[in-house]
Amino acid sequence: TLRIVAGGAEKIKEETRKVWQEKFGVRVLEGYGATECASIISVNTFFHQKNGSVGRLLPGIQYNLIPVEGIKEGGELWLKGPNVMKGYMRHNKPLELDPPEEGWYDTGDIVDVDSDGFIFIKGRCKRFAKIGGEMVSLLAVEQTIAKEFPEVISGAVSIPDAKKGEQIVLITTSKEMTKERLIEVFKRAGMTELGLPTKIIVTETPPLLGTGKFDYVSAKELALASMTG
Repeated sequence: TLRIVAGGAEKIKEETRKVWQEKFGVRVLEGYGATECASIISVNTFFHQKNGSVGRLLPGIQYNLIPVEGIKEGGELWLKGPNVMKGYMRHNKPLELDPPEEGWYDTGDIVDVDSDGFIFIKGRCKRFAKIGGEMVSLLAVEQTIAKEFPEVISGAVSIPDAKKGEQIVLITTSKEMTKERLIEVFKRAGMTELGLPTKIIVTETPPLLGTGKFDYVSAKELALASMTG
């Protein structure tokens, strides 16, 4: 009986779209939100949508893109509007609200907005690695790999590197995920080799949160342990 289905929290896989379309005849719309923004920020609609985007901002929401060093397209997304929270309750002052500065909320996301107002998420600020002075999106690395290995659970994290600043470590459930194979995949996708993982950790029990999402905090600890162990 569902007529409208919208997904958020993380990028919708093409397989998911295909299953919903073929099995239920429903086109899944992709959106974007945050708890601090009550909680929908943008969404595609049946008549206004672009593949790869999370739609356009809801009415009444203003945005600002703050430049980030090393990132050429887009910037860090700040939002202002009636949907933005009044503030956080901090543990050291539980009875006081700590409001966003001048009403602007920092999403912590790197996005690009096209001329039609459609938002394209490039990744979290924390989900970029600075390698040899260049910013590499860990989300883009994961998406490139996911297209080649759609049934595999994989996650990319960055850890310090003495020579290049940072390096990328991939945690995956695939035994076929070799560096040679990934070089081919990256070339076909037109991805820079700076994004190639320095190390690949294969495990049958990847770090996952209770929600089923990849646990990047535990993954980073695993990556650091593998380099020192």
